[in-house]
Amino acid sequence: MSLSLVQSRALLGLEAAKVTVEVHLANGLPSFSLVGLADVEVKEARERVRCAIQNSGLEFPHNKRITVNLAPADLPKDSGRLDLPIALGILAASGQIDGAALAQYEFAGELSLSGALRPVRGALAMALALRTAQVSTRLVLPPDSAEEAALVPDSHVVRARHLLDVVRHFAPPAAPGTAEVAPTPEDPDGWVRVLGTPPGLRLRGADMADVKGQAGAKRALEIAAAGGHSLLLVGPPGSGKSMLAQRFAGLLPDMSTDEALQSAAIGSLCGRFDLQRWGQRPTCSPHHSASAVALVGGGSPPRPGEISLAHHGVLFLDEFPEFARAALEALREPLETGSITIARAARRAEFPARFQLVAAMNPCPCGYQGSPTHSCRCTPDQVHRYQSKLSGPLMDRIDLHIEVPALPAHELLNSPSGEATDSIRTRCSTARALAVDRQGVPNQALSGKDMDTHTQLDAAASKFLQAAAAQLGWSARSTHRTLKIARTIADLAGASQTGLAHVAEAMQYRRVLRTAI
Repeated sequence: MSLSLVQSRALLGLEAAKVTVEVHLANGLPSFSLVGLADVEVKEARERVRCAIQNSGLEFPHNKRITVNLAPADLPKDSGRLDLPIALGILAASGQIDGAALAQYEFAGELSLSGALRPVRGALAMALALRTAQVSTRLVLPPDSAEEAALVPDSHVVRARHLLDVVRHFAPPAAPGTAEVAPTPEDPDGWVRVLGTPPGLRLRGADMADVKGQAGAKRALEIAAAGGHSLLLVGPPGSGKSMLAQRFAGLLPDMSTDEALQSAAIGSLCGRFDLQRWGQRPTCSPHHSASAVALVGGGSPPRPGEISLAHHGVLFLDEFPEFARAALEALREPLETGSITIARAARRAEFPARFQLVAAMNPCPCGYQGSPTHSCRCTPDQVHRYQSKLSGPLMDRIDLHIEVPALPAHELLNSPSGEATDSIRTRCSTARALAVDRQGVPNQALSGKDMDTHTQLDAAASKFLQAAAAQLGWSARSTHRTLKIARTIADLAGASQTGLAHVAEAMQYRRVLRTAI
């Protein structure tokens, strides 16, 4: 048969859209045409496929007019993931393998010139797409990509190391008196079903016990971890802001299987998936020179940004005011909605971005405003301009604002080690579980009627919060965020109601910078 169909997937955001590779062989002037909105990497597959087939000892139909169509025609296709489906389509159309048997499989893989298969991006997204659509198709992937996709529960993933491994599995019965298709010895590990086996040992991160002093900052981090709140650390250089932020992810509760799959799928899109970090919450810390596109995503085709790579994890922005104003303002909507939509003229992609923001900044350009040991060299106007780089709406969306003072030398050298990460995480996990059992979401995600129902504010605390909000001129968002923080503090204390003490402590974390913004 001169026509064959092979199924594969193309990536459009986190969606792995189905692609049918149609290959037709016809008589005429020898040629190899590839159509279907293919990017440069896909068009280059013609030479990779030709060499891979020849170097594998198979027959490439040089005397035929080869037409490869990648359907649907209006879906962009990029990367080398379609090399293997194109090669199989040519072999099926030329009768070297059984084309009908290919219908129960989907293929993806980049071919080397020798025919060996190389990993591709987004293998986990492909397996998730099959699971979401409840399709029982089997996936055939290269090494590393197969182990990645097999992490999806109930998936059927086969690892193939070489083009010949796939050809042997689909080779038609040899006719009497004919030679075998592949004379090379068979690799016993060449065609193997891979079962999802996440690593049993977790990589241990830095321990909170290394941080001496800073009891107030540690308490704020514990509250943020328990309730899913965002956090701003303000202090002079060397006070420990970065040290605290780098240990924050260790305080967060363990990821569920669905959360781990979502986080790993986004990392897979960018080639940043690491099996050894399966189930660990990511911490992304882009440099302050990062653009708005680098933070929220973009490009053509759309790619996820740092906020999506930090999904279900931590986005740490050091030197917060030094980021471009446009980049910081782009964080407003994701902080509220937990997702980002990249809209372009031709394409639209949506990425999840449910991250916890931890930002760190100095109080002034020189960094020593209010320091008892250093004199500040900044004028009031310079301090005002520096702090005004952070807009009021953005600051309003950051739940906890905490000062991190510099420790004197004697306290730094003589203080005992602090509380370990494991014990703090136990308290945070207990409080988070209490909130989720009560309302279905962490406290930070409460909104509307759910906030009135589940915060359970007593009369004295309600009266105090109303008076404080009016006196301080808080917006409705600031008042609600203070209420959510108070509910988290109550959960950490094991209290059923949000009392006056919980609200009073929460108010201390809604501080403002010394210079009004």
